[in-house]
Amino acid sequence: MPPTPDSGFDRVASFYDPLARLVYGSALQDAQQWLLPHIPAGASVLLIGGGSGWLLQQVLQKTSPKHILYLEASEKMLQKAKQLNPGTPVVSFRHGTEADLLPHEQFDVIITPFLLDLFPDARLAELMQRLCYSLAPNGRWLFADFWPVQHNPPFWQKLLAKSMYLFFGFLSNVRGRLLPDYSRHFTSLGLQEQHSAAFYKGFVQAKIFEKG
Repeated sequence: MPPTPDSGFDRVASFYDPLARLVYGSALQDAQQWLLPHIPAGASVLLIGGGSGWLLQQVLQKTSPKHILYLEASEKMLQKAKQLNPGTPVVSFRHGTEADLLPHEQFDVIITPFLLDLFPDARLAELMQRLCYSLAPNGRWLFADFWPVQHNPPFWQKLLAKSMYLFFGFLSNVRGRLLPDYSRHFTSLGLQEQHSAAFYKGFVQAKIFEKG
């Protein structure tokens, strides 16, 4: 049995994607699409927290990885991903968290699409350390997420972030309460930012980090 996940997205699996489009338009998908050219041909890929499988479908259609491990803590989201991407021999589906990664598994690319914002600081550090351990030397960490504006964020961003945490905290037991200082965590792991793009007036960002 996989360990108890940090949050339970089973309750929102049926409407998460339409809700995201209603609030953010195409911004979340645009940020994830921006990552795709940074997946090298023949790469071994870990896609963790991919939800209902839309991003996996894009990866399969627009890149040529050798193997993809699709790791998802929500069983209902995992089932939706399997239904959306049937008969894909390069993909292994696994129900669980980063704790279910095997000690010997290493990946050329790790993708965390709107995952890291879910966790309080100490738990986030633990998660990112484990993922970094599984990232091969010179590997790429593809990041897409809500990005905190550190200096005088506009009121709408503060309100939207607070509303998200209240909503998903109630329905999905999300334990995070503030957008993390991702840069500090990536820097502490020795990962260097190589490329970046901003969406939704900077509230959503996509970034490529590399491991030396």
